[in-house]
Amino acid sequence: MANFLIVFAIPIHGRYNARNSYLGNSLFMTRILHIDMDAFFASIEQKKRPELAGKPLVIGGKGDPTKRGVVSTASYEARKFGIHSAMSLRTAYKLCPDAVFLPVDYEDYLTVSKRIKKILKEFTLTIEDAGIDEAFLDISEIMNASEEIANKIKKRIKEETRLTCSIGIAPNKLVAKIASDMNKPDGLTIIAEEDIERSIWPLPARKLRGVGPKNSAYLKEMGIRTIGELASISLNRLIERFGKSYGRYLYDASRGIDESPIITHWEPKSLGREITFQKDIDNRQILGKILAEITRQVVKNITQRGYKARTVTVKVRLSDFETHTRAKSLYEHTDSLEEIKRATFDCLNRLELKKKVRLIGIRVSKLEK
Repeated sequence: MANFLIVFAIPIHGRYNARNSYLGNSLFMTRILHIDMDAFFASIEQKKRPELAGKPLVIGGKGDPTKRGVVSTASYEARKFGIHSAMSLRTAYKLCPDAVFLPVDYEDYLTVSKRIKKILKEFTLTIEDAGIDEAFLDISEIMNASEEIANKIKKRIKEETRLTCSIGIAPNKLVAKIASDMNKPDGLTIIAEEDIERSIWPLPARKLRGVGPKNSAYLKEMGIRTIGELASISLNRLIERFGKSYGRYLYDASRGIDESPIITHWEPKSLGREITFQKDIDNRQILGKILAEITRQVVKNITQRGYKARTVTVKVRLSDFETHTRAKSLYEHTDSLEEIKRATFDCLNRLELKKKVRLIGIRVSKLEK
């Protein structure tokens, strides 16, 4: 299932120029801790099956590299072969035929994740759940040194789950997340404001959140490969090249500036589900049956969460990876299966399917409690 979230934040207090030392008047400057579990899915499987320790392990799909599916995570042994998340299982198999492939056991991983998040709440309640295997914590008001806090967290998680994590601590979320990735696995990296130029600028520009392959290629065309080189570019030039919003973001991010708060509560913007077929389908009747079933699942999901939806969107990806969507807005918010199903099929009927279908999905949005 693909969930897209919009959030609102409970404000936090503090200034974004961290120090690791104790300051006067019993206050600490803002310190954000980012915790990232090491090869989370793979590590859990290796703990369940000790014979897999030290072997290249790939978790994804149904665990069959001869079928469609993508890598959810790979052990560090598998990553040495160039295998990474979001890579197709077939490509991963070509890179390392001797790797062990296992299906995703999401319920088990979620159970372990909840245990870890419970441990984190022993230290602070100002936590942003950033995913099944990561979180941000505001540790500004904890009266202990950053390194001490991090080591206590690492010890508790190791005792409780036998898993390791990497931790980054910095003045803000942006730098803390970069820091947590710098000394994996089982790492601890603390970056103060005065360390940003020395620690962050030599890193590739793609290490910045929001700099994907496409924008990384644009930066290389400009002769920019590192964060430091990006920081040397004027704001006007970045805005001219990337637009006002993204250009400003690149300008600030390259200087380690980030004022985004810790978000302790999330509200969904949309909920949906999509299915990728093992074999492409050209039978509209079969597509209709599948779409009806996943529509039922999505409506059940929003009903259980106490939401109603107003907009329905159907997505199809064709055999050549061409992707099309059709949307319909209802007169009023509803959680009626029949109303949403009618809108779903109205969208499907407006799609011209001249080629076989590889993927089909539905998303409901404009949610209301």
